[in-house]
Amino acid sequence: MGCGCVVALFAMASPRLAVFLVWLFTDRMGVAFDRGWMGFVGFLFLPWTTLAWTFCYAPVKGVSGFGLIIVVFALITDLGTYGGSSQMKRRRATAA
Repeated sequence: MGCGCVVALFAMASPRLAVFLVWLFTDRMGVAFDRGWMGFVGFLFLPWTTLAWTFCYAPVKGVSGFGLIIVVFALITDLGTYGGSSQMKRRRATAA
């Protein structure tokens, strides 16, 4: 089983864990982000988007074509998790 398959399995359980493993075992985070703080902020707030950007980034072209579609889908997924959690908080508050 290749490294990409292992990261994909960990991403299904936790995208932050997958980002950490990519940072720990590969150089993709350094290639995809010029500054380390950008990857760290992505790790904290937009883990799916950070993971997608890391794998879709090409050093000369950046993210383009189908890779951009994947990154936008990951961004929608991240924003959806925030929206879903705030909606659940409101439901709990009205139920109590």
